[in-house]
Amino acid sequence: MDNKLIYMKDIVKYYKMGKSTLTVLDKVSLEIQEGEFVAVLGPSGSGKSTLMNIIGCIDVANSGEFSLVDEDMMKKNEDQLAYIRNRVLGFIFQRFNLLPKYKAIHNVAFPLLLRGYNKEKAYSRASELLEKVGLGDRMDHKPTELSGGQQQRVSIARALVGDPKILLADEPTGALDSKSGGEIMDLFMQLNDEGNTIVLITHDLQIAQKAHRIIRVKDGKIYA
Repeated sequence: MDNKLIYMKDIVKYYKMGKSTLTVLDKVSLEIQEGEFVAVLGPSGSGKSTLMNIIGCIDVANSGEFSLVDEDMMKKNEDQLAYIRNRVLGFIFQRFNLLPKYKAIHNVAFPLLLRGYNKEKAYSRASELLEKVGLGDRMDHKPTELSGGQQQRVSIARALVGDPKILLADEPTGALDSKSGGEIMDLFMQLNDEGNTIVLITHDLQIAQKAHRIIRVKDGKIYA
């Protein structure tokens, strides 16, 4: 099936630092099809997080071509990029980024409440997803009452709640022990088997090897 969700050609990202220029991404090109599970692998400082931020519409490239779900991202303004972030993408972070004072079910429902869903519908969807990630008995627990692996499952349920086209996971096992990390990767593989497109950033080859395809990033360039 040839259905490109992500298309990048000759993407350049640099930062001005006084009189010097730091090039973080140097003519990066890639394509990711619907239904793929891709790992972006590279050491710290390789440019992989900047690449993820551009795919996630958090940062903007200086030049090149970038389309997401057949829309040209290089021509979008900040409001349009924010809309795409909220509707097309689901984010999973290394440190979970959960709301500490709220129960798991509210953390998952929160993006839908922001979109204007009524509380009953938002909580129903959140409950369904917490069951799906194996936390049906932990819905009323706050983040501090959950293990790291359980918090990451809440984070994954939250990322899924808006039915995104693409899941972006930035070092999702980085704050977990190896057992919990392995369980989270098993969950990602299950989600991919169900048709979810996943782009996962990691510095860990063992984690990357769980994906269908590895994109290696070093010194701002992509290597096959």
